Amino acid sequence: MLRNLVILAALAAAPLSAQSTMSGEAFDAYTRGKTLFYGAGGEAYGVERYLEGRRVIWSFLDGKCKDGYWYEEAGQICFVYEDRPGDPQCWTFRESPRGLIAQFENDPGQTELYEAQDLGGEMLCHGPDVGV
Repeated sequence: MLRNLVILAALAAAPLSAQSTMSGEAFDAYTRGKTLFYGAGGEAYGVERYLEGRRVIWSFLDGKCKDGYWYEEAGQICFVYEDRPGDPQCWTFRESPRGLIAQFENDPGQTELYEAQDLGGEMLCHGPDVGV
């Protein structure tokens, strides 16, 4: 189901050149209180919950969640996560008729596009690893 939604979003998305990049204020207004599922190349990629105060929780859909926050810098939305505090991940976001499109800006030679949808689904975060 998620794969089909991602494919539909990709088909409905306007060309990137026809869309303007979202400001931090617009990004916050769009995402705050939502849980967005992201896909790439027709496959599920990850999920992020957007909280008050520009705080986020990210997961690669593996039940392992990372707390973080985001900030705006030079027209990009940059995320910093607890496991990589000195390595911000910066993106530009554009709104399409079917959701957000995020373009990774840290390595323009390896830019990847992600379509996002607020599916109203639950984000699963398992507790810390325990065992012998």
